[in-house]
Amino acid sequence: MSAPAAPATTAGPGTREATPSGPSTIPRTMQAVVNHGPERYALETVPVPVPGPGEALVRVEAVGICASDLKCYHGAAKFWGDESRAAWAETEVIPGHEFVGRVEQLDDEAAARWGIAVGDRVTSEQIVPCWQCAYCKRGAYWMCAPHDIYGFKRRTPGAMAQYMVFPADALVHRVPGDLPPAHAAFIEPLSCALHAVERAGIRFGDVVVVAGCGPIGLGMVAGAAATSPAAVVALDSADHKLDLARRCGATHTVNIARDDVVAAVHALTDGLGADVYLEGSGHPSAVLQGLTLLRKMGTFVEYSVFGSDVTVDWTIISDDKELDVRGAHLGPHCWPAAARMLESGRLPLADIVTHELPLSEFQRGLDLVGDGTASIKVALIPG
Repeated sequence: MSAPAAPATTAGPGTREATPSGPSTIPRTMQAVVNHGPERYALETVPVPVPGPGEALVRVEAVGICASDLKCYHGAAKFWGDESRAAWAETEVIPGHEFVGRVEQLDDEAAARWGIAVGDRVTSEQIVPCWQCAYCKRGAYWMCAPHDIYGFKRRTPGAMAQYMVFPADALVHRVPGDLPPAHAAFIEPLSCALHAVERAGIRFGDVVVVAGCGPIGLGMVAGAAATSPAAVVALDSADHKLDLARRCGATHTVNIARDDVVAAVHALTDGLGADVYLEGSGHPSAVLQGLTLLRKMGTFVEYSVFGSDVTVDWTIISDDKELDVRGAHLGPHCWPAAARMLESGRLPLADIVTHELPLSEFQRGLDLVGDGTASIKVALIPG
């Protein structure tokens, strides 16, 4: 963790004010996607950000697009159908929070704090903690009250650009250098999936059900399998995603469009129900499905982005089953493990990362994620 530092000033469309300093090989301008409001993203030429004291300039190699990027693109109010809700992201900000890049410029302070040097391949945890709020002081930095996540706030411009700056308060990790850039950028969603698995407290004899075989769900499958439970059951409506889940470690798969999921899980557990349910689909129906599948005193872990409100009978949680229902947010303390898992080749990333697009095709990337059927993981390659 870094020591607290004063926040850097910002200017322009989510970039720091350019100055003449820095190596001559670094250009003065770059291409970047800029958020001007709901469904008003544009590829623009903006100043290359200049790192301040204790910061690092990073040349972005790849940046993934996830469901929360899509939600920001549509604007929270429009996305939820409730104009009273505030937007997730500030405008005039460069989006993108799952990324990998190469260090181009940093001072001795940054090099010593993070243990990195020019040329190293690095990533930064998606949240830049303040290190001063009540949550940061108690060690829960991922719940930081200001919640400055790359690509959401003007203080923390994101990675849909050719260059970005890691602020002095950032958490920085090295990434295996031999991975293709789009595969290396998968460290962010994988760390999130592993945190959800940690929240579940899986035991060796457990039957674990994972709902959804998108990027987060496949990471959950791999993470759950690594804990060696009795069974890992993957649920999805697409057979090709279920095949990927098998390759990630699922022992059983169920196509929810064809098969009776409850009957399948009950058959596997002698009618008892699953011990753990990891929800990674973001579909409202998956919530009731999980509550129904779980045995009494089972554990439900929620980690997804929903497109609409979810209503269930909470009596199932309390009077019927006395369930443990846990949320999971970001990927705290899981980034080194995610890097090791990527390097091990445990995940079939060549088939999980289905699309690698130039930055100029960001709109196509957003549309692919929104469609949800023609892609699994979409990455932009700014270079």
